[in-house]
Amino acid sequence: MTSALPNLLTVARLVVVPVMVVLLWADGGDEGAMRWWGVGLFMAAAATDYLDGYLARRWGVVSSFGKLADPIADKALVLAALVMIVLIDGVPWWPVVVIAVREVWVTVGRLLVAEDTVIAASRGGKLKTFAQLLAIWLYLLPGTPAWVDTAAWWVLMAATVLAVVTGVDYTIKILAAARHQRAGGREHG
Repeated sequence: MTSALPNLLTVARLVVVPVMVVLLWADGGDEGAMRWWGVGLFMAAAATDYLDGYLARRWGVVSSFGKLADPIADKALVLAALVMIVLIDGVPWWPVVVIAVREVWVTVGRLLVAEDTVIAASRGGKLKTFAQLLAIWLYLLPGTPAWVDTAAWWVLMAATVLAVVTGVDYTIKILAAARHQRAGGREHG
């Protein structure tokens, strides 16, 4: 059971995403019980983002499934929540588009070189994720004063800047790994 727990947490995070979306959509910005349930699920799922990786490393049960599914679950949670705050709360689309393009590119880029290379999360990437989660949480919290939305906007702007900066950094690493793999292939071919 211990070896399966990190992967179960990842799968749970994937399962929570559509449920969270339905709850937030059903609430429709009324900030009622459905919104609270959606926020609770978001926070629980965000906590598993840290917990599953920590447990897998600590127990020495890092799996191929976890390496693939964990970043997909992370991106699905963040992007679904960002889309919902745009649709329900009227947050501008452009930061979400910038973040989404970065997330998709970095995830696909990592997968393209994953055969020989693991591109670990950088400090900047972790800070970006924290800023995204904080901004989403601040936006989703029901019944907050206007200054919380203002703070959420600035945290989202910080997350967007970090997305661009770390996206460039990951692009450099992905391209270097791809060049290394091509060079290695020519040596063996």
